[in-house]
Amino acid sequence: MWRITVNDTCIGSGSCVGVAPTHFELDDVEGRSNPINAVVEPSEAVQDAVDMCPMEAITITEV
Repeated sequence: MWRITVNDTCIGSGSCVGVAPTHFELDDVEGRSNPINAVVEPSEAVQDAVDMCPMEAITITEV
């Protein structure tokens, strides 16, 4: 299992939502990304979101 974390450097570009819409959403108030579920099965889409984040704000750790 992976734990998804989005840190405070997120600028809400939405690239994570674009590549992994079942895993990320943009917060309506702050406009930043949040994981829909903090703990998920390993996924190529989640890894793509990590790789595409312009601020390197998304991290995944094994749990």
